[in-house]
Amino acid sequence: MSEARERLRRIAIAGGGQLGILTAIALRRALPDAQVVVIGLPPDPAGFADRASTALPFTNRLHDRLKIDETQLVQRAGGSHRLVTRYFGWGDEDQVGEKQNGAMAYGATLDPQLRTRFAQEWGGGRSAGGGASPPGSLAEVLADAGRFAVPPGDVSTPIDQVDYALRWNMPAYREMLIAMAQQLGAQHVAGTMEALQPDGAGGLAAIAIAGQGLIEADLFIDCSGTQAHLLSALPEAKRQDWSAMLPVRRVLHAIPGEPMLALEDRFSLLPEGWLCEFAGRDGLQVTLALADGVSEDAALRALGAGPAGLVQMEPGCAQLPWCGNVIALGDAAASFEPLGFLNLDLAHRQLALLLEMLPGRTIEPLERAEYNRRALLMAQQVRDTLAVHYASPRARQVFGACELPPSLEAALDQFARRGRLPFRDEPALLVQEYMALLRALGFAEGTTPQSRSADQRSVEASRQAFAAQARAALEFTPPYQQFMQQALQPQPVASDLQY
Repeated sequence: MSEARERLRRIAIAGGGQLGILTAIALRRALPDAQVVVIGLPPDPAGFADRASTALPFTNRLHDRLKIDETQLVQRAGGSHRLVTRYFGWGDEDQVGEKQNGAMAYGATLDPQLRTRFAQEWGGGRSAGGGASPPGSLAEVLADAGRFAVPPGDVSTPIDQVDYALRWNMPAYREMLIAMAQQLGAQHVAGTMEALQPDGAGGLAAIAIAGQGLIEADLFIDCSGTQAHLLSALPEAKRQDWSAMLPVRRVLHAIPGEPMLALEDRFSLLPEGWLCEFAGRDGLQVTLALADGVSEDAALRALGAGPAGLVQMEPGCAQLPWCGNVIALGDAAASFEPLGFLNLDLAHRQLALLLEMLPGRTIEPLERAEYNRRALLMAQQVRDTLAVHYASPRARQVFGACELPPSLEAALDQFARRGRLPFRDEPALLVQEYMALLRALGFAEGTTPQSRSADQRSVEASRQAFAAQARAALEFTPPYQQFMQQALQPQPVASDLQY
């Protein structure tokens, strides 16, 4: 019988942003007898994963796994919920000149044949004008009506199938994570990296920190941002260039606006680039990703608010995110524009993969190779998901023709001819989510063989069933503002209970 490998004794994490601290929490929970040291480094302006104030539904499950309470996130870190992402103006105009728009919900969104006039009009929902399609999911019905409550989880409800993403105030969220990391015994060292000491086997032995001396470790996690200070110093480190497929090089951030409580966020395609409007309880956040050649004056007009800063970026990913005993996460492993809220989602899925394949003190080459295979697939699937935006009908006019990855060409061909998508390993989105995204971006969808054979009675029965589900969901959920007011009230403790 084989003996268990010796466990990691010390892990050093380079980068004290939200990702680095969450990684410390995850490793302390996974290896409570290991010492975890976070090395605080200056923040990277182009580190969109560390700057992010939201992710996708996967993060909710990661939070649950790491015992990060969602109620506390709402009460202490400005948390709120997103049911759908709306896309405006990415597809061709219709016959009367109206710009196409659509929405992407999360989870197993329903088939388009279930879109009904009832779901479109019930509860004060938006009309079908302006190129909009009737809602194709319960999430969109609820977002249109401005109604939502988090299901209790211990009883069945009409909205159990509705998935959601969380938003938060990033500095407050980071402070919340710091408190948890300290409680779990993670250590923190602040300072500037002066030198890296190699271990002679393709990895690192120690990091020299100004005023702190050498930080030695068995495993190093690089959360240092786009410069990848640890990984990039190793002889095996290579980078894939995505610039031919992703055209954005400049991202302009606006000064936050007034606080906003909404169940949707928006990506609008403008002549100057794409504009993200993100509804935060701490203020509306607006970001403009600029097309090539757009002047400063034109960019400021399109931004519609005072500028907070311009970020220059180069998209790409690490060919081998795990080299030696160094593993890169987040922006250190893949850097790209903040389109579709994928930056932190990818970082969190990389962290989950690390927890799944956590090594011992002696690292096996096969497990490192498998991690690299899967992590690279994750990054490439994100690249393809971003690239499909720029392949949409109107985006080609704004950003010019971009190179399509072969895997994306095949997916778009299947969607256009057969109304389906091929299977993919480590996808960035569920198949249902990806198809909803393609519709929202204005791609024409082919007809599936099942749709051709469906009779009108079964289609009508499906529509009626969806209408009943939508009615039940709307009757069950309160106005979102009312739900949030209740969620923000302090919860009573045992000593406060009255009998």
